[in-house]
Amino acid sequence: MADSCRGTRKKPSLKLLAQLFAVFFKIGLFTFGGGLAMLPMLTDELSIKKGWVSRDELIDYFAIGQCTPGIIAVNVATFVGYKKQALVGGIVATLGMITPSIMVITLLALFFSNFADIVSVRKAFAGINIAVAALLTKVVFTFVKKAVHNLFHVLIIVAAFVSVVFFRVHTVWIIAGGLLTGLCVYLYELRKIRRKTSADGSTGEGGNE
Repeated sequence: MADSCRGTRKKPSLKLLAQLFAVFFKIGLFTFGGGLAMLPMLTDELSIKKGWVSRDELIDYFAIGQCTPGIIAVNVATFVGYKKQALVGGIVATLGMITPSIMVITLLALFFSNFADIVSVRKAFAGINIAVAALLTKVVFTFVKKAVHNLFHVLIIVAAFVSVVFFRVHTVWIIAGGLLTGLCVYLYELRKIRRKTSADGSTGEGGNE
């Protein structure tokens, strides 16, 4: 019985594992600014070119990655890898994402102190910061278009923004508040549907009589 169960398990595809590592290595190597700044490239590589995940799934992974410990982009790589090739895929995709960072950080640790005070180097990093700001702005619009569907969603965004900017509420409480609000709305809508279903059923029974 155990042997037959093992036989039905899908074996890891070396070709797909290599693709997972290569794609996430490329993303980790050529993007700056952290997980959110990686969203445009993740969308292009994973949703448009490879078709491994939909854009809605990718945003869900980002939301979960934001709520869980660790770097967002690494968490996303783990989710996507696990979806495609189970545990092995999750490990390979994660390694692909973090390997460029390890290489670059090691080189910077060796040489950055020698070049940090050079004006041209500081200007170069300033330019990178501006580019990252532009990418983050694009990410914001992407999230808004995908996540906001009605006035209630707009009110949540405004409330979260005001809480963070003006009242200095920690982002953990913002995320927890959004989670509870979404859950309450879901339960309320589910209750409405059940009531409507019960009412329709009662009407139907009365009509049959």
